[in-house]
Amino acid sequence: MWEHYKKTFLGMQIVMWLVACIVLVWTHLWIVASVFLLTMQIGAVFGAIWAARLKRMFGGARERGGRLPLRRA
Repeated sequence: MWEHYKKTFLGMQIVMWLVACIVLVWTHLWIVASVFLLTMQIGAVFGAIWAARLKRMFGGARERGGRLPLRRA
């Protein structure tokens, strides 16, 4: 998870802070901008967790000749 988060950290932070600044300029409310920023930060962490899970699930597809893993019940 941390490998994916570290790779996308700088770009995601720039976008998140830019959106938060736009929201602040648009609404003039610090609380609204901070809620936007916090929500995006939490989403970035959960996205990195999800990406790591998908990489574990489908990462070995090349070794299996492009086949997806069998579904576990």
